[in-house]
Amino acid sequence: MSANTALEPGMIDISASSRPSLVKLIGVEIRKMTDTRAGMWLLIAIAAITVVVNALFLIFSKDDLPFLAFLQFSAMPQGILLPILAVLLVTQEWGQRTGLVTFALVPHRGRVMLAKFAAAVVFVVAAYLIAIAIALVLTPIAGASDPWEDVSGPFLIRILLALLLGAIWGWAFGIALLNSAFAIVAYFAVPTLISIVTAIWTAAQDALLWFDLTTSSSMLFEPDGISGKEWAQIGTGTLIWIVVPLVIGFIRVNKAEIK
Repeated sequence: MSANTALEPGMIDISASSRPSLVKLIGVEIRKMTDTRAGMWLLIAIAAITVVVNALFLIFSKDDLPFLAFLQFSAMPQGILLPILAVLLVTQEWGQRTGLVTFALVPHRGRVMLAKFAAAVVFVVAAYLIAIAIALVLTPIAGASDPWEDVSGPFLIRILLALLLGAIWGWAFGIALLNSAFAIVAYFAVPTLISIVTAIWTAAQDALLWFDLTTSSSMLFEPDGISGKEWAQIGTGTLIWIVVPLVIGFIRVNKAEIK
């Protein structure tokens, strides 16, 4: 339509519309996660279960619990639920059949996927901040003689990195499979199978650690730090189980026919 052409009744001129910013797209993805019943209840469950788990350990533990103990208690339910949240975040366009509308409004599919990825990171950071807040409240009540033992900036960052790796792993499986159920099953089944093989095949445990991201990333919860070799094992596992599915997923999303 030229600038001199008058609009017919009922027509909308979108020629002057600006492309939405990435920040706006991230906000949209976060809001979309809270608009669905499953997403909203999952967010509530993450917060509620984190509180309940820490409260139960505080009530029934026979030992005085330090700050890091509460933080690690929070990591258990969050390590399970945050990857599911990430899967739902990336597969909702196909599971809820909203992809046609989403990619019509924002035809640059890569930007939409980037916004979904950033939204997943935001949810992980928010959950981690909730865990820290709970730990700060319960630590004085627990009465440990040295409640801040082994607390350090690098260790707190490693715990956050472990949660991020788990969520991004789920997100990578989600974008590669584009199906919520398949991606969730794959996320839990594949690492479990590898961990079982690693535990049984003792002669090859050292070699299998380069493929077992679940075991290698668990080293991030060690307060004493990890070696260069262990960092390399985490990096190799990340390349195999996160980077490769991400590449496959972005190719599928950009080539898939949206219905």
